Formats: sequence, C-alpha cells, structure tokens
Amino acid sequence: MTTSPLLYIGTYTRRGGQGIYVARFDTESGQIGEVTLAAEASNPSFLALHPSQPILYAANELGEEGGQVSAFAIDKTTGALTFLNQQPTHGSAPCHLTADASANVVISTNYSSGSVAVMPIDVDGRLRSSSQMIQHEGSSVNPRRQQGPHAHSVTIDPTNTYAYVCDLGMDKVMIYRMDLENGKLLPNEAQNWARLPAGSGPRHFAFTPDERFAYAINELDSTVNGFAFNAADGSLRDVCRLSTLPDDFTGSSHCADVHVHPSGRFLYGSNRGHDSIAVYAIDQATGELTSLGQTLTGGRTPRNFAVDPSGRWLLAANQDTDDIFVFAIDQESGALTPTNHSVGASMPVCLTFVG
Repeated sequence: MTTSPLLYIGTYTRRGGQGIYVARFDTESGQIGEVTLAAEASNPSFLALHPSQPILYAANELGEEGGQVSAFAIDKTTGALTFLNQQPTHGSAPCHLTADASANVVISTNYSSGSVAVMPIDVDGRLRSSSQMIQHEGSSVNPRRQQGPHAHSVTIDPTNTYAYVCDLGMDKVMIYRMDLENGKLLPNEAQNWARLPAGSGPRHFAFTPDERFAYAINELDSTVNGFAFNAADGSLRDVCRLSTLPDDFTGSSHCADVHVHPSGRFLYGSNRGHDSIAVYAIDQATGELTSLGQTLTGGRTPRNFAVDPSGRWLLAANQDTDDIFVFAIDQESGALTPTNHSVGASMPVCLTFVG
C-alpha cells in the first residue's frame, strides 16, 4: 500500500466547480496535498473504481434531462483523468454506482426516477449501453420524500453474488442476485427485500470485511439498522436499530453515508444538520452496535466521508462549506480526533482513494 494514495473528489458543479478534483493524501501525516482539477464533468456526484484497472467511473447527477455514467482513465503519476466514454442511465438524477469485483458490470441507481441501470464493462474499461433497467414501484409514509420509489445506492456483497439497493422512497433494501454473464439483476429467491420501519428512508449500505454483518443508514429518521448477512442465500436478518443523533438534539438532521472500519470493529455514519460523524463499536459475535457518540465534522452538511486505506484517518466532505476535514482514528477505541488538516473544494460530495 502506497503512503500517498490519490484522493479523488466528486462534486456538484452548480456553484462554480468544474468537475472531479484530485489531491495526494499522506497516510503518515494525515495531510491532504494541493487540490487540482482532474477532469471536467457535470455534477460527478458519486465515484467508483474499476476493480483491477486504473479506471474511474462517475455518476453525472443530472435532472429530468436524464443522467449519465462516465468512464475515465487514471494517470497514477499525475492524477489526471482522461475521458473514455459515457452512457445514459435511462433515469433521472443517478446518485450512486459501483463496479462488480469481476469487472463485468457497473450498476447505477437513479434517485429521482427510482430505477436501477446495469451497464456491461468492456475489456478496456469502457462502458457499453445498458443491458438492463429495473424500475422500482412503491411508496411509504413521508408525504414529501416517499410518494414514489427513490433508489439511492447499490452495494455488492463481499462474495460478489448479490446486489443490495437502498430505496429511500419504499423503505426497503432490495436484494438482487447478479447474473454477471448476462449483465442482469434477478430477484433473490430466498428474500426479495429487507423492510425498514415506515419513514426510515434507507440511503447507504455497508458490509463488514468478514461478510457476517451489514448496516443501512436511514436518511429520514436518522437511524442505522444492523443485519446479519447469510452469504449462502443473500438474506438479511434484523440485528439492531439505533439513532445516529445525541439524545438531546432537537434540530433537523438527515443521515447520508456509512462505512465500516477496515478492522471490522467500528461503524461510522454522517449526520447532515447535526453535522457530525456518529461512531459505533461493532460486537464481533452478534453485529450489535454500541454508540460511542458523535464528532462534529468542522463544516456543514457532510454528505460523504471516507476512511483512508491505512485505516488511520477519516476524511469528511462538507458540501455546504466547501471543505474537507481530516480526523485521526484511534485504532483501539474507534474514536475520532480532529486534526489541523483541511482543504477547500467546491461542493465536495464524494471521496474515493486510489492506490
């Protein structure tokens, strides 16, 4: 593992930003280097990596005119990105995407239209036109946010067999079995979905490295749900449900991102409004969570954050204050300690490390 991986920054470009930015990150000191433009792009709000080639994929979160997914070649020396190609997602506002571990497909979720697009990957990393588009159907109790489906993220399990789509509008985590040879998502026979309590609004999903547990962070009611994961059939069993906020918080806040520490011992989730990272200890036997409190992110609206490859640092991207702050991670307790390291970036909304 290099001590200075590239850090790519996805952004919203509606306030003066130009696309995807890049910086070097020093894993020894926790410092972020100079931030420069890697490639021009329109609202590259979420980024994902090819599993074996230096290729970066970006979800171009466009509105009703239809979204796109773009592919870029990475220059690992300079960090510059070279545009390869782009494909439509056949839906509006694509906000998340991932590539499967065998480099067969990129799967993207369209938030506004509540749909999922599957795009085959060519041998050179370019994207082919969609092999499948799945339209979700359903709603839930929130009259403003859940009148219809809103597919918000797609996460592939560690065995590269199942795809889990958090649908905020339906209060479900949809479970698909991947047919990678044909570029298709099939309904999972053992369990088609995991239902969340009404009004939860599941947004992002994360697995533990040992493949035993998974966690959904819920945007609308600021909670996190823990599940036991059965790798044999892809099913999820409820384990726990906790708030992400302090007991005495009375303001408005909505969750965004969730990540498991590389050790599998800690879980982190972001609060937009309280503007903090919620910290939990993971029971290694049961998957149950114990809240360890919240750490303020130094800015406003942490839509995304990332743990660096060394597991020593957490970087929080504050969308509304145009900055990224670095926190040291205590390897024994999981606690976050602010550092004096931060950089500016226009509307940062996704952080992705490369090598």
